[in-house]
Amino acid sequence: MKTIDIDRKSLTLLGVKFPDIKTLESTANAIGTNMFEGFEPTKELIQLYVDWKTGIVSETDFLAKLYTIYGK
Repeated sequence: MKTIDIDRKSLTLLGVKFPDIKTLESTANAIGTNMFEGFEPTKELIQLYVDWKTGIVSETDFLAKLYTIYGK
């Protein structure tokens, strides 16, 4: 299984900056759980998630971008 780069001091996951340690750890745990089922996270996807959770990207744009990435 692929590992993901988590830097708790810099609050980054695959190089994507998180606003706080709680959000970083909860996201890393969720991603790790899904990786057991074959999910392969990318920096682009993690950045999109952070942008959505922090209000930079609307839910509509978030879902449209996911559709663009995964085509489902």
